[in-house]
Amino acid sequence: MSKNLLVELLVEELPPKSLKQLGASFAQLLADSLKAQGLIAHDATITPYATPRRLAVHIVNVATQAADQAVTQKLMPVKVGLDAQGQATPPLLKKLASLGADASVVPQLQRAMDGKTETLFLDITVKGTSLTDGLQKALEEAIGRLPIPKVMTYQLADGWSSVNFVRPAHALTTLHGADVVPASVLGLQAGRETQGHRFEAKVNPIVLHNADSYAQQLQTEGAVLASFAERRAEITRQLATAAAHEHLTPVDDDALLDEVTALVEHPNVLVGQFDAAFLQVPQECLILTMKANQKYFPLLDANGKLANKFLLVSNIRPADPTQVIAGNERVVRSRLADAKFFFDQDRKRTLFSRVPELKKVVYHNKLGTQDQRMRYVYEIAEKIAELLDHDNVELADDVKKAAMLAKVDLLTDMVGEFPELQGIMGRYYAQHESLSDDVAFAIEDHYKPRFAGDALPRNSVGVCLALADKLETLINMFSIGEIPTGDKDPFALRRHALGVIRILIEKDLKLHLDDLIDNAIHKINEISLLPAPGSNSKPKYDNHAVSKESCSELITFIYERLSGTLRDQGYTPQEVDAVLSLNPQHLSDIPKRLAAVRAFAALPEAVSLAAANKRVGNILKKSEGDSSDSVDTGLLQEADEQALYQALQAIQPQTEKAFATGDYTASLQLLATLKTPVDTFFDHVMVNVDDEKLRNNRLALLKQLRKTMNQIADLSKLAA
Repeated sequence: MSKNLLVELLVEELPPKSLKQLGASFAQLLADSLKAQGLIAHDATITPYATPRRLAVHIVNVATQAADQAVTQKLMPVKVGLDAQGQATPPLLKKLASLGADASVVPQLQRAMDGKTETLFLDITVKGTSLTDGLQKALEEAIGRLPIPKVMTYQLADGWSSVNFVRPAHALTTLHGADVVPASVLGLQAGRETQGHRFEAKVNPIVLHNADSYAQQLQTEGAVLASFAERRAEITRQLATAAAHEHLTPVDDDALLDEVTALVEHPNVLVGQFDAAFLQVPQECLILTMKANQKYFPLLDANGKLANKFLLVSNIRPADPTQVIAGNERVVRSRLADAKFFFDQDRKRTLFSRVPELKKVVYHNKLGTQDQRMRYVYEIAEKIAELLDHDNVELADDVKKAAMLAKVDLLTDMVGEFPELQGIMGRYYAQHESLSDDVAFAIEDHYKPRFAGDALPRNSVGVCLALADKLETLINMFSIGEIPTGDKDPFALRRHALGVIRILIEKDLKLHLDDLIDNAIHKINEISLLPAPGSNSKPKYDNHAVSKESCSELITFIYERLSGTLRDQGYTPQEVDAVLSLNPQHLSDIPKRLAAVRAFAALPEAVSLAAANKRVGNILKKSEGDSSDSVDTGLLQEADEQALYQALQAIQPQTEKAFATGDYTASLQLLATLKTPVDTFFDHVMVNVDDEKLRNNRLALLKQLRKTMNQIADLSKLAA
């Protein structure tokens, strides 16, 4: 007999940032356990519920008793279970007794090979689990496996016992249809009562009629919207309505929306405002303090500028919300006043005056201070500027100025309070000091891209500084063994590598990756191995030298990140491997190479040419001795090898011209004409002949063929 099941655990206020995951995990873990015990179907509908004070799940068609199952039970090897006369041994009788059987079943035992051993098996019927036992087991498993970073230990009502859970639990509800399923967990006995809203429930406690009335009764009697998803949608609707009434737009922040949804059971969006004088403070500061400290939704005008109004999500719905709004406005006024104070205080000192204080900030205990780090970045950025535009003196000066000031805002009060504003505040303070926009924006942009899809630096100064900052971090962290492993990447080195890749490709920079890294390593070693100023000894931290081995590891790491990124963009593994196997140093060329490879792969001749390319590679790998790269036309005896040579000579000038101009698609398309001469060559010409001169000449011809075919990508990677 199947009925719908409702399980609810009523608790004290749960951590808001974890509630969404806790609700989903509780429902899934409970359902998975019931499925494993055969009490619900694998496609059973599962509805999770999660509010600040409860975790619950509704599951359809839960059986009262699981079906009996026929099971083949492995017993023991035949030579252990039966004696020479085929009679059961004491160990076998003991094993049968543990399964509720006796010697009468010995004739029914099956013999089968288990690996290399003949083994006895018994066919038995296992009685299905009852819902009472199954639910008890499922509850214990679900609670034990919830993703809780830290648990609380608290005493039960008896004053002696204690249990561990994310927050103290107060009630357990388990309803199968209209019937309570006996269960106990965390010192609680199952019942049918739950609690509604702390202040607005019409009835408390709420006596649930059955499993299906849970959500409706909580909403009508308890003033609680139990579904996390429905509550989130309701908050979104109210935010949009309230903002539209003010002709403004709320800041879009999914994480904040999830957190607010986890803070309320009966959402009510209200509009508050603050003194317009606070708008003199950079809007990023005001937005962050409202979101981080107060969980408000700031409002923006049509131009994306912050308005002096905000939306708050209250957990109560008084007839007159005036006092609620006034209280929140009073609190936010203090928060914004703090932000204004920090901003005003920071502007009393120039960025340049703070530079010496970077010597007091340790960057890494093996690498030194932020001052030392920025000396590396300064030199690397200057070199990158030189590579980008050797004769641009203004660019070089701006890059050096921006590098000197890039990390100074870490010392300001505002960034000390809100670390998320690093770079942003540096830009505002630089503009306040009348530094050029190129320098100011570079200070902000050198952290970019901060995440997938983030914008890139806006100008050349920012590009040089961002590349330098990321390369310094990657090189120095690799040099001290801080290499990401598994899901551990405390210094965000994967993100830094992806940042380097995106800047080089999307900014179309004709910079050689190996040269960038070699130059950066040279600058780091040049500085780190110098004696400290005014001292005959080496610096306290930075007397390390970056080795070529760590450089090689870093290049491999960057190409691995690049490979993953390209596959995420929709390129096939074969296309990516074909291009990256040549280790192209101008990463900005890679999208064009991939497009050319994809166009080539669509040609009718592509399959045959890719297979031939693979065959050529295998032949050259196995060839002994050093054959010349040049072909002696006088040794071309066979008509088919002459035809291949002539075909190569005919297209090589064209392919090389197309390659030189960056027209990679045209260069690969020209290879289609080689299909017939390549096929006939392999059909009729023996490469590894006994005559050494003839053999080496044919190997030289194959070398030319492979070189011509693999200028843009290793086409053998496309072969099946």
